Amino acid sequence: MSNRDAVICSFYTPDEYYGGHARELREQLESLGIGHELLEIQKRPGEDWADVTRRKIGFIRDICHKHPDKMVFWIDVDCRITHLPDYITNSTADFIGFQRSFGSPLQIGYHNRTRFWEPSFWGVNATEQGRKIVDDAYELEQRAVLKATDDYFLEEAWRANARKITFQMIPSTAIVRDRKQLEPGAREPFFAFGSSGNVADFKDKVVQHGTGAKLSPKKKLLKQAKKLEKALPDSIKKPLRRIADSTGLTGILTAGSTRSIDPARSRMIGEILGGSIKGDGELYVKAKAEFDNKYIASYGEESIIHAAEAFLSYSAKESEKKIKLAWWSKPFPGNFGDWLSPLIVSHYTDAALTIQAPVKPAGKKHIIALGSIGRFIKSNSVVLGTGISTDDLELNTKADYVSVRGPITARVLKESGGPTVTAFGDPGIAISRIIPVKRDKTNGRIAFVRHFSHTSIPMQLPANMDELSVLMSKPEAIKEFVAELAKYDKVLTSAMHVMITCQSYGIPCGLVTFAGYEENVHGSGIKYEDYALGAGVEVMNPQVIGLDLRKENLDALIKDIRVSEAKKDEVEDHIRQALQRFGKK
Repeated sequence: MSNRDAVICSFYTPDEYYGGHARELREQLESLGIGHELLEIQKRPGEDWADVTRRKIGFIRDICHKHPDKMVFWIDVDCRITHLPDYITNSTADFIGFQRSFGSPLQIGYHNRTRFWEPSFWGVNATEQGRKIVDDAYELEQRAVLKATDDYFLEEAWRANARKITFQMIPSTAIVRDRKQLEPGAREPFFAFGSSGNVADFKDKVVQHGTGAKLSPKKKLLKQAKKLEKALPDSIKKPLRRIADSTGLTGILTAGSTRSIDPARSRMIGEILGGSIKGDGELYVKAKAEFDNKYIASYGEESIIHAAEAFLSYSAKESEKKIKLAWWSKPFPGNFGDWLSPLIVSHYTDAALTIQAPVKPAGKKHIIALGSIGRFIKSNSVVLGTGISTDDLELNTKADYVSVRGPITARVLKESGGPTVTAFGDPGIAISRIIPVKRDKTNGRIAFVRHFSHTSIPMQLPANMDELSVLMSKPEAIKEFVAELAKYDKVLTSAMHVMITCQSYGIPCGLVTFAGYEENVHGSGIKYEDYALGAGVEVMNPQVIGLDLRKENLDALIKDIRVSEAKKDEVEDHIRQALQRFGKK
C-alpha cells in the first residue's frame, strides 16, 4: 500500500487555534503526498467542546463510505506526522492505533486506563470488521442521550467487536516525546501529539469507563506541593525549595514506583544494581548469573546493567579509602556529561567512589562536582565546580565551597547569604588531562551529538554527518566516545558537556537546540554563560535550528574555542583541594 491508498481525515472549528492548525496540517499532508479530508465545521447553538467531538464519529463514517477501498485514519487537527511508516500503510489489521496514553504492550489492561485506544490518531482498514467498528460507534452515538465524547463511542464499538477483529498497536517509540530518549533500534518517531487543553477541562463532565488505577498518595502530595509552590512569593518559595532539595524531600516525592508484574525479575535487577552501587561484586555476579539463566534483558534492563558495571568500576576499587560523590546517574545507561564526574574525580584519587544521589538525604560528608545540580548542595557537601540551571533558587550556605562553575552560580550563592567564591571552572574542563587523545588527520566529516532529551526528535542529517550517542556511563565507553569525537573535523551538539569536551581538546564545535524543542533541556539557559565566564572562554549559547540539518549553514554555527592550559591547571588544583578537604574531619 502506498500513501495514495490511505486517507487522513479531521475536522476543525474556524477559531484561531484549530483553524491555524488545520492550515498547517493540510500543507504538511499535501507535501507528503497523502490523501486527506479536512472539514471546517461550525458549532451549533448550545454545543460545547464535548458535543462537537462526538460529531467525529459520523464524519469518519462518511469518509469511510466515500473511500470504501482505502485505509482511513483520523488525526486530531493539532497533531502532526512526519510520514506514514510502511508498517502502518501496509498493515492488514482491521484496526490500528496507539494504546491509550501512548503506552507499550507491557501496560495493556483495563485496570490501568478508562480506554484502550488513544483517540488522537487511529485508522480502520478497508475490511468488513474494520468498517463495522465505525458503523457500530455511529449507531450508538446517534441513539445515546448521555454526555460523552467521541472516544467513548469508539471504545464501546471496540469492546463490542474486539473478539472478532485483528488489530495492530503502533509502537510507543513512534511518538515524538519531549525529554524522552529513543531506544537503539526503535521505530523512528513519526507522530507529534498536540493538546488544546479541552480534554482536561471536560474530564469530569463527560461519561468515562471505569478503571482500577488510582493516583497514589505520594503523587497526590507532589501535585498539591507543586500547586502550592506556584502560588507562593519568591521570598517564601526559594527557602522552601532549598530545604526540600537539601533534606532529600524532593527525592522522596519524585521517586518512581517499583511495582512489577514479575517480582523475582525485579529483585534480580535490583540486586545487580544495588550490589554494584555498594561495591559488592559478589552480589552483582550472583544476581547477574541468576538473571541471565532465566531472562532475556529488555532495553531498560540492559541499560541498568550497563550502569551497574559503571558503578562497579568505581565502587569496587581495592582501597581502604571511600569517597561519597554526588552526581546525576540517570537516565540509565547514563549520560556522558553526568558520568564525567566520577571519571574525573576518580582519576585523582585511589579511593573507591560510591554515589550520593543528589535528591536523597545525605547522612555523610560527600563531594558534589560536575553538573547543574547546585540546588541539591547540602550542609555536608564539599562543592567542586558545581553549577545551576536557573537562578530562581537559593543555595545551601553551610557547605564547604572549593569552587563553582562560574560567576553566576557564585552570585546566587552570595545572594542566598553564602560565602564569596571566586574559584571557577567546570570539572569537565580537565577531561583532556585525563584521557590523552591526539588529533592527527581527521576524517573530513561532522559528528552530530544530541542531548539525551533530544534523541526522539525526527532529524534529517546531511550526507557528511554521522550521529554519535551520549548514552553511556562505563569508563571505557566514555574514553572510546572521546577518541571518536577527536576523529572528526568538527562537532555539532545540543549537549553542553560535549561542547566542554570539545573545547578542552580543541575540537571545533557548534552548540544548538531545535525549533519547537527549546524547553527539552532543563533550566533557563544561564548555565552556558556561567560555564564560559568561569572557563575564561567566549560565551556560546545554543542556536535554534530546524529539524532538517541539510538546510542549515552548519559552518556558521561552529567555532574553534579552546580552554587555556592555565585554566586546566586551575581546575585540576580545585579537584585536589576538594579531595583534601573531604579527607579532613
